[in-house]
Amino acid sequence: MIEIHQVKNHHQLKQFVQFYYDLYRGNKYAVPYLFFDEMATLRSDKNPSFECCEAAYFLAYREGKIVGRVAAIINRRANERWNCHQVRFGWFDFIDDIEVSTALLKAVEDWGRERGMSEIAGPLGFIDTDREGMLVEGFDQLSTMYINYNYPYYPQHMERMSGFNKDNDYVECKVKVPEKVPEKFSKITELVRSRYGLRVHKFSRKELIEGGYGKRVFDLLNATYKDLYGFSQLSDRQIKKLVNDYIKIADMNLLTAVMDGDTMVGFGITFPSFSRALQKTRDGRLFPFGWWHVLKILKWHKTPIVDLLLIGVLPEYRAKGANALIFDDLIRWFQRYGFEWAETGPQMETNEGVLSQWQYLEAIQHRRHRCYRKKF
Repeated sequence: MIEIHQVKNHHQLKQFVQFYYDLYRGNKYAVPYLFFDEMATLRSDKNPSFECCEAAYFLAYREGKIVGRVAAIINRRANERWNCHQVRFGWFDFIDDIEVSTALLKAVEDWGRERGMSEIAGPLGFIDTDREGMLVEGFDQLSTMYINYNYPYYPQHMERMSGFNKDNDYVECKVKVPEKVPEKFSKITELVRSRYGLRVHKFSRKELIEGGYGKRVFDLLNATYKDLYGFSQLSDRQIKKLVNDYIKIADMNLLTAVMDGDTMVGFGITFPSFSRALQKTRDGRLFPFGWWHVLKILKWHKTPIVDLLLIGVLPEYRAKGANALIFDDLIRWFQRYGFEWAETGPQMETNEGVLSQWQYLEAIQHRRHRCYRKKF
């Protein structure tokens, strides 16, 4: 007998977050997410996404033991943008029991139906910068803190459930950092600079925090990501949180902007990989000793991997080669820091323009994530 209970208090929310660590403890490919970050994301008083979202969290129990979890989310801004009545499911984890996974998604459907929704889709978060998609390829690849990792039985369950179909696939690539900048990038970079007057700009932290450039980065993200699957525009409050979460701790050398005069037309945000450091924490907690492993990455880049977190270029500047300026600059910094590999973020499999930019580098597609959808 499976019992489904909605999370009603802080203690239950901690149990909801803790379940992931218990399920994946000892898995050499899964990366523990930061516990305090997970808690803050799921709390309506901490996450500004609740200005356009509502959510409920459900735990599955068998004989008094937690055996699964799921979040139900309605992003009304996204539903208006895409003209749908959709409830999202995310934070979807469960033991290998089809009764558990089915009961959890039924709870999301029922909750959504009560609020006028007519379809369910996921895994999705509150907004596009949250983790999206279920891993369907690449189970033997080290994950990152920015993507979902799950056991191979997850998609097997989805295929067995009635009504769920593939809605969107993301692919990720592992890219070797070259010993020298590819000649193609160098030539395009010089051409772009001379013909269009575009230039690379390296931010100071003061510019980003106090000078308004941090907001301009995410305003540009709104413009460049607006037509991507499930995207909803970021508000000023959401942007402020993203600046606080990422920009304040970023290495300025690993952030690059492309400028046309005084106008920012592209950006690249990269971070040294925290994957191995987080695996050394106790269930994603920085204390008592986890902070030291994370600090070594932040301060001294003690990792061979760099994560390509966010890259965006205005459509009219992509054809002008603005992307080459970003990569030309970042590759040089990757070389100085001794990074050997770069991990891309999720890229839509249909986005040929983005995927084609890896053709001049040694890139291997090594993971795939899938979003499912069902009408009810």
